[in-house]
Amino acid sequence: MTEVIFFITGIGAIVSGIMLLFYAQKKIFQAQSLLSQSKERIESARQSIEHEKRDSYLKIKDELYKKRKEFDVELKRDRVDLDQKLAQINVKYEALGKKEQRLDDIRYELQQKERDVLKMNDIVRASEAKLKTLYEDLIAKLEQLSGMSREKAKETLLKTLEAEVTHSAEKWVQKVEKEAQDVAKQKAAEITVTAMQRYTADSIAALTSGSVLLPSDDMKGRIIGKEGRNIKSLEMATGMEFVIDDSSEMITISGFNPIRREIAKRSLEKLVQDGRINPTRIEETVAKCEQELDELIQEYGKKTVLEFNLQGVHPEIVTLLGKLYFRTSYSQNVLQHSKEVGLFARMIAEELGLDGNIAFRAGLLHDIGKAVTAEVEGAHAIIGADIAKRCGEVEEVVNAIAAHHEEVPFASIYAPIIVIADTISAARPGARRETFAAYIKKLEKLEEIAYSFDGVKKAYALQAGREIRIIIEEDALSDDDAKTLAREVAKVIELEMNFPGQIKVNVIREKRAIEYAR
Repeated sequence: MTEVIFFITGIGAIVSGIMLLFYAQKKIFQAQSLLSQSKERIESARQSIEHEKRDSYLKIKDELYKKRKEFDVELKRDRVDLDQKLAQINVKYEALGKKEQRLDDIRYELQQKERDVLKMNDIVRASEAKLKTLYEDLIAKLEQLSGMSREKAKETLLKTLEAEVTHSAEKWVQKVEKEAQDVAKQKAAEITVTAMQRYTADSIAALTSGSVLLPSDDMKGRIIGKEGRNIKSLEMATGMEFVIDDSSEMITISGFNPIRREIAKRSLEKLVQDGRINPTRIEETVAKCEQELDELIQEYGKKTVLEFNLQGVHPEIVTLLGKLYFRTSYSQNVLQHSKEVGLFARMIAEELGLDGNIAFRAGLLHDIGKAVTAEVEGAHAIIGADIAKRCGEVEEVVNAIAAHHEEVPFASIYAPIIVIADTISAARPGARRETFAAYIKKLEKLEEIAYSFDGVKKAYALQAGREIRIIIEEDALSDDDAKTLAREVAKVIELEMNFPGQIKVNVIREKRAIEYAR
């Protein structure tokens, strides 16, 4: 019985061991399965990361290629620009070299003439010595032959020699003076042309207009107001006259004071924009615009002084310079014109070895009197000179301002320099606009001159009067006749017309043969 129990117990232990073995194998299999899945996921993730890494690398590579290509294009463009600028600099350098060579040639000629003058002086001295010897011989012979006294013979001989020497000296002085005038004229032309070539107008100053465009007829009525009280208040507050055109939505501001005219324009624009128009509002708006314009005037004046680094400028002159911004002369902004005159004057003065700062100061301030001509009667040159003197400017500057229209005599070399610089600035092409009537008259005159010649079929004035294009009858004139006609038309234009720059005369002769195939 005991053996049976041991046997059954052994079998149960064996079965339990087998079951435990199967359970352990199952867990091991599950663990291996989980490990395999983890490896597959890790491998998949690694492949995904590698793929993304490869795509990112390709994108970065493409971006770098595009950037490099853009950089190469920009670099090539910059190199082309640099080559062009270098070419321009080389051309200017060669031109400067030629001018320096011309100056050296002139200097050499002057030195040669000085040497000739010295030689002539030596010859004159030798001639004087000979004349003294002849003089003594003549005295002795005259005393022997004529029986004249020494004093009388001396007097007769001196008169003869004096007449001959005076005549020779006058001829020599005239020759030297003429040569000096020719050289001085050529030098003056070179200096003037050099100053004009060195200056370039980079900007065009804004022009102020005396007209305000209204959005509607209703706004026109609101500006006039009941029984005209609004327009009267506006005229009293600004001191300007407002002209209302019934046929258009436009108000024109009329008055001699450019500052008050600008205040009136700004006030009217603000009132139109705001829409609230009554006498009280008008007075407030005009007062505000006056304050704004005073600040703007000071800003323009200080900006001009700082732009050219001027020292010791009186506050009154700073204010007047700012006022010149709102003043025009033949559509040319007076402040911009004054700056140009100052720059031209400084260039010319430096070419002559003078003080460029004095010349620039006189040129910048030469039209300062125009800032107050609406309040003060008299010529603006005299008024400006008085202001400059009162503000402590040096005598050369004061005289140059007063004399730039030749109303007073020149007291220094700077005065004629300012006259020349003023003329250059006002007369250069594009500085001042022609009126429409003068423009039309100029075009008609060009065409009239062209039609005055025989054989002209059609004539057209083109490019704002800078070209006259002439079509001639091909059977009436030959090619040689066309060239002659172009020269003759150009000569007549030069004689009968005044114009800046040049006018191109383009003569066209064309023979056409036309047939039709049917």
